[in-house]
Amino acid sequence: MRTIRIAAAALIVCTALAACAGQDAGDGAAAPNPTGASPVTELPTPDPTGPLPQPTDPVAPTARSGHPGKGPVGPQPTSTSELTLTGRIESGVEPGCLLLDGYLLLGGPRDVLTAGTTVTVTGQPSPGLMTTCQQGTPFKVASAKRA
Repeated sequence: MRTIRIAAAALIVCTALAACAGQDAGDGAAAPNPTGASPVTELPTPDPTGPLPQPTDPVAPTARSGHPGKGPVGPQPTSTSELTLTGRIESGVEPGCLLLDGYLLLGGPRDVLTAGTTVTVTGQPSPGLMTTCQQGTPFKVASAKRA
């Protein structure tokens, strides 16, 4: 009796597997989906002899939108010229991040650069530099003094 149950279970499993295997087209081609369309398996390749798409620039990348009073708005410095900033340092949203007029202060003397202090800093903006502070334009501080 036990042998019959094992054989019946094996027969059911084999039938189920055969039914699943029968859903494939068998020739390596994908079977059509329920809507009747064949699935896309490759992306179309562009015609190498055709014209290349031209990039469009609907918004000038030099302008930066922001909240009033929350940092520089308008063209950002693109050169590595030194700037001098004066103002009150604010804490950023991440621990250890300090902001001055929308610039993220990097480096400099930490005994001078503390939240709530009014300072004058000199340094270079580094807009392409990645940080973990998630706000402000990176500004490499060369010197800082309390105002």
